[in-house]
Amino acid sequence: MAILELAIAFFVLAIVAGVMGAGGVAGLSMDIAKWLVIIFLVLAIVSFVL
Repeated sequence: MAILELAIAFFVLAIVAGVMGAGGVAGLSMDIAKWLVIIFLVLAIVSFVL
């Protein structure tokens, strides 16, 4: 669950950075959050199958 918690933290960071006007940080944080969610989903599916 640590990966999902990190994804949520980066998502919140992206929202805060977007509100404060830091578009580059917001975009990077959103990309990281997106990849962490994808990794979490892949690992969850693999663990359910095995």
